Amino acid sequence: MYVTMWIQLKHIGSQCVITRVWHQHKLFRNYACLWRVSSRLRELRVFSNDSKRTHDSPCSFASNSAVNGNGLRERPPWRILFFGTDEFAVESLKALTLSRDSSPKTAVDTLEVVTLPAFLSKELPVRRFASQNELPIHDWPHIGPCEQFDVGVVVSFGCLLPEDLILKFPYGILNVHPSLLPRWRGPAPVFHTVLNGDTETGVTIMQIRPKRFDVGPILIQDKCLVQPHCTAQELGATLAKMGAKMLISTLENLPERIQNKKEQSKQGATFAPKISVDMSWVNWEDQSCDQIGRLFQAIGSRISLRTLWMGDTIKLLDFVGKNEIPVVSESERQRQPTPGSLLYHKESNTLLVCCKDGWVGFKAVKLKKRLSAADFYNGYLHQYFLRKSERQQKECLFQTYKPEPKDMKKRKLHQQV
Repeated sequence: MYVTMWIQLKHIGSQCVITRVWHQHKLFRNYACLWRVSSRLRELRVFSNDSKRTHDSPCSFASNSAVNGNGLRERPPWRILFFGTDEFAVESLKALTLSRDSSPKTAVDTLEVVTLPAFLSKELPVRRFASQNELPIHDWPHIGPCEQFDVGVVVSFGCLLPEDLILKFPYGILNVHPSLLPRWRGPAPVFHTVLNGDTETGVTIMQIRPKRFDVGPILIQDKCLVQPHCTAQELGATLAKMGAKMLISTLENLPERIQNKKEQSKQGATFAPKISVDMSWVNWEDQSCDQIGRLFQAIGSRISLRTLWMGDTIKLLDFVGKNEIPVVSESERQRQPTPGSLLYHKESNTLLVCCKDGWVGFKAVKLKKRLSAADFYNGYLHQYFLRKSERQQKECLFQTYKPEPKDMKKRKLHQQV
């Protein structure tokens, strides 16, 4: 009932007065009270018309945008509600804030922010930026009425927006997605771009649809080359800046972009699930030098690569690729070492590990604490290398972690009980 009344009130009086009334709607106990308020707003509207208030007035509903007979803005600047959480999203929010503060305003009139509650998000980058720049902040999912906004923008938000919320925005909700959709739909497109060894990626500006992520129509798409040895963190920063510029360009020409939108291709869709610790285990028998290198570039800034040594988990730090490692001696190559075999190269202070098709290196490892390759060799490996026993040499290998099947775990738990 209140929502219906709110829509009616929008056509009666000043936006700023109505907004103040709406945010205090809990003070009104019944429909009759709201109706009395609407009568008062009619009087304010008559007063406003008599005083011939201009569009530049702070209470003007239309601001500087053209408004049709239904109260819909037909051109920018827009009133925007932004949804986001992380550093990737901050770049777009920063661009929107600069546009709002520019003169004349070309894309953004007013700007408010929706992010996760403080007790859940601690100090999320978007919340921190919004606070520093005095942007109004709403805690998801309690965001209040949205009828005062023209368009929503969601960037790296992580929550599926319901259909009734999307429909409240006359121009829908736009999404800045760091991939060339339909490739790499999902929450971690940048990581999977690097992990898969893609040589080309880009940014897509699309309209979101309910119930599924990243399936809406495309408004604009631009490509970007992936530089060799580029990490996911570096690529993400590049795409964040690229996406922010594309977002402002889209908003400046929004009606035209929406009119010319196109549906995503049904071919070539791939999924990019969240990264996890399970992805960090190195499989020395099955993974090549390039695959291990891409794994490090994709997740190494967040999750250390891992392996097993003498039954303990060891983290592998400061990766050295196959093109940068010291030359392995001819005698070692002829020996055809087992994947997981270890060598220490003293001159470069590098721990070398044999994998499927060659050797990769690490400058440091972490057991209970961080150790340089020299410290790990002197404190742990040297005693094994001095011994000639084949059994002891095999025990010294880095071993591939092989998780037990779920049914085996259940059987063991049942036996223990």
